[in-house]
Amino acid sequence: MEEKVEELTQMAMELSMAYLPKLALAIVTLIIGLWIIRRVGNLFERLMEARNSEPTLRRFIHSLTDILFKALLFVSVAAMVGIETTSFVAILGAAGLAVGLALQGSLSNFAGGVLILIFKPYKVGDFIEGAGHMGTVREIQIFNTILNTPDNKRIIIPNSALSNGSLTNFSAEPTRRVDFTFGIGYGDDLLKAKEVLQELVTSDERVLKDPDYQILVGELADSSVNIIVRAWVNAADYWGVFFDMQENVKLRFDKEGISIPFPQQDIHIYQEAS
Repeated sequence: MEEKVEELTQMAMELSMAYLPKLALAIVTLIIGLWIIRRVGNLFERLMEARNSEPTLRRFIHSLTDILFKALLFVSVAAMVGIETTSFVAILGAAGLAVGLALQGSLSNFAGGVLILIFKPYKVGDFIEGAGHMGTVREIQIFNTILNTPDNKRIIIPNSALSNGSLTNFSAEPTRRVDFTFGIGYGDDLLKAKEVLQELVTSDERVLKDPDYQILVGELADSSVNIIVRAWVNAADYWGVFFDMQENVKLRFDKEGISIPFPQQDIHIYQEAS
């Protein structure tokens, strides 16, 4: 009995001598590794904040890198203690592949969301057109972008559709050009019509002086002489100038006796003599 006790004691001492240094080193590595991961994560988040990155992107990348580094740290610590990690890593890889195949569409939307948040083709508050829809960006999420249409309908668009397709951002530039086409009759005074249009454009304070406006004869059409007006305005004034100019031109043309022709046909009836 005493021999067995001595044998077990000797075995325990040998195991302790063999594994205690590894265990102590693993614990120290774990503590130092967690401290480094926390410091690196905070530093990375401060750098992204200094670059005015989206808060959603900052939080997501911080969480993702934190999980990834901690997983690598725990696998390394387990290997230091003597735990076989090859099978564990293989299981994690197989599980990741299965999840990736099952969530292929969601991962595509996730990748699109990351690209949108990094490269910023649009931001919250911009008026955009993409994926067959048009509206004001209300929220940019990791998987979807939420739009509000001008008639206050909410549209949820997957980010993959916006990141992989063509996109028009109407709010990207501070100024926009408003284009008009006004038709007058061939019998009307062309120079007088241009003078009326010039007066209406210059009297509107919302029209910018630089770049200057243009009033040009655009086409000698079938039933009208088409005059093109191009005026630059601040982006916020675009629709106000567009609608007001249409109304003001109609009222002034009527007052000045300038006609706005519309398509019409002449029908000639011939009666054959019997």
